[in-house]
Amino acid sequence: MVQAYSLYEGSFSVDKSRKFVPFDPSVDDPKDRPRSMFIHVHPFLIKTESGLVICDTGLGHTDDSGVLKLHSNIRKLGYEPDDVKYVLMSHLHKDHAGGMVSMESGSPRIAFPEAEYIVQRGEWEDAYSGISSSYRTEIFDVVQRSGNLVLVEGAGQVNAEISYAHNGGHTPHHQAFHVRTGEVHYFFGGDVLPEPEEIFHNYVAKYDFDGRRSKELRQAYWGEGAPEGWTFLFYHSKSITIGRSQRRPDGSYKLIEVK
Repeated sequence: MVQAYSLYEGSFSVDKSRKFVPFDPSVDDPKDRPRSMFIHVHPFLIKTESGLVICDTGLGHTDDSGVLKLHSNIRKLGYEPDDVKYVLMSHLHKDHAGGMVSMESGSPRIAFPEAEYIVQRGEWEDAYSGISSSYRTEIFDVVQRSGNLVLVEGAGQVNAEISYAHNGGHTPHHQAFHVRTGEVHYFFGGDVLPEPEEIFHNYVAKYDFDGRRSKELRQAYWGEGAPEGWTFLFYHSKSITIGRSQRRPDGSYKLIEVK
């Protein structure tokens, strides 16, 4: 049984200022936001035999009471934030790392106090270097003081179910994760494979550190994962958020939604 869930944080427009502005297509007109990208943000929760896993943490948006939307969505599924044992960070841009920390108690504290936060060492160092306004170092200060940070390098295992691999592409030290639990193999590609359309309309993205590498990686992941039946998690998808391949009569594969 598939036990992965989108913790959908919302839809946003992003212009050259790199600010994420909430966008409601039932009310807002994209024409009013020229030269903007429109993206969805889907952190994921996976139930594994070794505990709950979060894949990236969103922007850290809160409701009117100051409660993280991420926390509210976890509770709607019948769990508590303290049940989370691993937070897997593909990279540390603010739309992926904002929910690492919570202000619900009135002061900043780690959002998942019982979890290990898995981050590539090179990504952590780059986040502090000031090379990009996409990083919010005040968040990382809280994580570093928590004692929950686990810095990894290259490829390896978190536990018997979770493995990671440095892949670069979107940032120099971006990483992808494989979560094999029960009979399901989940693949989380972060911003190297953020939308399903990028598998079939493969292109070099201007927002990637190394767009050509990301393009090659997307094809490699689909080429390996489609015949093996991986379940793909798409962080910025506007269509299929959790998908798996289905073989066509001609031997090719299409992507179908997993619910």
